[in-house]
Amino acid sequence: MSRILVRVVTTVVVATSVILLASGLAFAGPPTPPPATYDLPTVIDHLRWWVCGIVGGVATLFLTVGGVRYLMASGDPSEIERAKGAFKSAGIGYALALLAPVLMTVLRSIVQV
Repeated sequence: MSRILVRVVTTVVVATSVILLASGLAFAGPPTPPPATYDLPTVIDHLRWWVCGIVGGVATLFLTVGGVRYLMASGDPSEIERAKGAFKSAGIGYALALLAPVLMTVLRSIVQV
């Protein structure tokens, strides 16, 4: 038992020594500039792209789920109706993704920036 303990302690000491000796000195670099600040139109523009991406991704998920349900329905009318509902949700999602730039433009005009 003590032989195993000596091997474990020796391995830990050697590994720690190698890690400490292999790492070089840490030198401080120049200070990083502060993060960029954005004005409101830039924030709205970034928000528009995020909304388009998220809504498009969710719509694609619904389209995939609807397709899998339709393929796995095996003629079951209730499962086919669920698949059609998923297809309808995907269509609404894609429509919203296409309308997001228009909605963000309306938001920008309301904020008047």
